[in-house]
Amino acid sequence: MKTFPLEPIEHAPLEELRALQLERLRASLQHAYDNVAQYRRKFDAAGVRPEDCRALADLAKFPFTTKQDLRETYPFGMFAVPMDRVVRIHASSGTTGKPTVVGYTAKDIDTWSQLMARSIRAAGARPGDKVHVAYGYGLFTGGLGAHYGAERLGLAVIPLGGGMTERQVQLIEDFKPEIIMVTPSYMLAIADEMQRQGLDPKRSSLRLGIFGAEPWTNEMRRNIEQRLSLEAIDIYGLSEVMGPGVAQECLETKDGLTIWEDHFYPEIVDPATGTPLADGEKGELVFTSLTKEALPVIRYRTRDLTRLLPGTARSMRRMEKITGRSDDMLIIRGVNVFPSQIEELILKQAELSPHYLLELTREGPLDHLSVLVEMRPECDGWPQAKKDAASAQLAHNVKSYIGVSAEVRVLPLSAIERSVGKAKRVIDKRR
Repeated sequence: MKTFPLEPIEHAPLEELRALQLERLRASLQHAYDNVAQYRRKFDAAGVRPEDCRALADLAKFPFTTKQDLRETYPFGMFAVPMDRVVRIHASSGTTGKPTVVGYTAKDIDTWSQLMARSIRAAGARPGDKVHVAYGYGLFTGGLGAHYGAERLGLAVIPLGGGMTERQVQLIEDFKPEIIMVTPSYMLAIADEMQRQGLDPKRSSLRLGIFGAEPWTNEMRRNIEQRLSLEAIDIYGLSEVMGPGVAQECLETKDGLTIWEDHFYPEIVDPATGTPLADGEKGELVFTSLTKEALPVIRYRTRDLTRLLPGTARSMRRMEKITGRSDDMLIIRGVNVFPSQIEELILKQAELSPHYLLELTREGPLDHLSVLVEMRPECDGWPQAKKDAASAQLAHNVKSYIGVSAEVRVLPLSAIERSVGKAKRVIDKRR
């Protein structure tokens, strides 16, 4: 069976990789300082200059970059090149404020395409595969990132984008792609539509699903793999750092995401204090770009919670699967709760579906958590007493394992809106 060869840097000795990182890091710090007023102000205020970085550990002397920096300089104030060198602009959705705007030079687009091709290959792509892209196109980085990477690898791209679920199923049935790239929550919506059309999801042509753009648990992975009989592989990225393809899970190990450390230098810091943590300790993921031209990022705080692990399938370090963000954390009656914790408990009950919503309200001075969840289609016809028992079991597990009381409501099939992009899991009505 034909496979794609690895790039030499993917299995290079660590000393070679670290030397390359330091060379690129020093250049990136200088590029940011020379060309972005915001970085120059922050470096000067912290009393550091690019030449103060003589070893990788010296990066900790430099100030963090946050989404607020990009919002304060909206739209193009963090660009490090003149506009006549910018060939593309992407932006975040801006649901919690002004969108964060990202620019790319031609070289940036080339680097991104190369890293996405590397990612798709690491996920298990083979020559001749067809890739069904159901990530959104447009300002969101997912669709075009997947598209350019698959084309760079020499694969046939089916550029459908998000939405049009009936059409998604029709084209999967007609074109028989081997790979799908989509959010995991929307993959489940596509599987639901397959069943609605009388098709067996396990018998589709899909061999690989490359899923990202939202946190998802290993329970969700098992659910998708069992339901669709494919390999569910994780991809990671964020628009401010590049887009998808910053890190990729390798098919041969499926043990976390390999960070493409020749282009992105990772750190883990304490979310509360910003203090750097050692590899293996859990905290907030921070990235510094090593090769970006239009929008270099220096110590960018992602808010994603994970830990760094030694390399396995590649020389580069891995990061543990992201299942939560520091800004996703809910405080309910003084207890810290992540939606992924509740998702894990839902998926451990065979009769409950992965379609759920958490609703937070306030009853007097106290918070009230409602978990809205659907039964699996094959269990929807159960008598009410059995549904009540399933609700009671989940409420018991939430209380026992997480430490908060929850009202669990089982809803009819399709009562919870299906997302075509990032799933909305929380409605907080306390504010």
